[in-house]
Amino acid sequence: MTLAPPTPVDLGLDPAPRDVRAEDSPAWHVRARLDAQVRELLAHEDGARDGQDPEHVHQMRVAVRRMRAALKAEGSTVPDADELRAELKWLGGALGEVRDFDVLLGRLREETADFGPDEQHAADRLFAGLVTDRRRARRKMLGVLRGSRYRALLHDLAEAARSDVPVVEPESGKSGKPAKKTALVDVVRKPHRKLVKAAAALPDDPPDDDLHALRIKGKRVRYAAELAADSGGKKVKKLIAATKKFQDLLGDHQDAVVGEQEVRRMLSEQGGEIDADVVFVAGRLVERERARRTECRRRWRMAVAKVDDRATALLS
Repeated sequence: MTLAPPTPVDLGLDPAPRDVRAEDSPAWHVRARLDAQVRELLAHEDGARDGQDPEHVHQMRVAVRRMRAALKAEGSTVPDADELRAELKWLGGALGEVRDFDVLLGRLREETADFGPDEQHAADRLFAGLVTDRRRARRKMLGVLRGSRYRALLHDLAEAARSDVPVVEPESGKSGKPAKKTALVDVVRKPHRKLVKAAAALPDDPPDDDLHALRIKGKRVRYAAELAADSGGKKVKKLIAATKKFQDLLGDHQDAVVGEQEVRRMLSEQGGEIDADVVFVAGRLVERERARRTECRRRWRMAVAKVDDRATALLS
């Protein structure tokens, strides 16, 4: 028997999401973010279990990442934040493995959609091992979602969302404005600085892994900016848009890198005498992934410069 996901009320949350005002402290905004993202996990859990629409796993994974970023934000003051982030990393790993297979299979199938019938059949043979790996990852994820550790994490996150916020006397911000007006926007400052510093340190033709790491730093800027969305006005919205474009660009780059690696791996695992159609399909896919990777590399510095411009305008 499969247990249904708990409701927000079952976890001790209010029936409606927590309200938060622009002038509230970062600590209150972090708790509101936890409240909202726990609800996202619950809303998509049934769909993730069902497996018909991969978007449900994706949205659960995004919720996990947003909560991890919120718990890391300066001024969050959430009790046991490090332990919660570690547990969210564990959950994100189970969701992420399935999501990565969904993205890869979806991408490769899209790339072969214009192939002829014989090449389509060859592609199916090439992808057979990947389909098996995804099925194995789904079984692991379902075990996690049915387990007591996941249920305990939901309760702990809900408790963190309800936790008290320490009373802090207001101070003046660096701009001379009251701190309560500037502190929330300031959560962007540290991840922005790390992104710009890391980008400046990269050579003209950086290793693929370094660009992947840079994308993660850009994602942290975006999630921090989302926390400040209620108090930053149009400037923070422009920053969120710029970070999303940057994240998508380097996401395409990483997908192209992984896509080529996986096609080569799948071809090497065919064993025996490999069908000529399978070899031909693999070659076409590798060629397309390389072209996509090259295009992303041409544009990434412009994208990070746009993020820098938007963040500087917000923080100045």
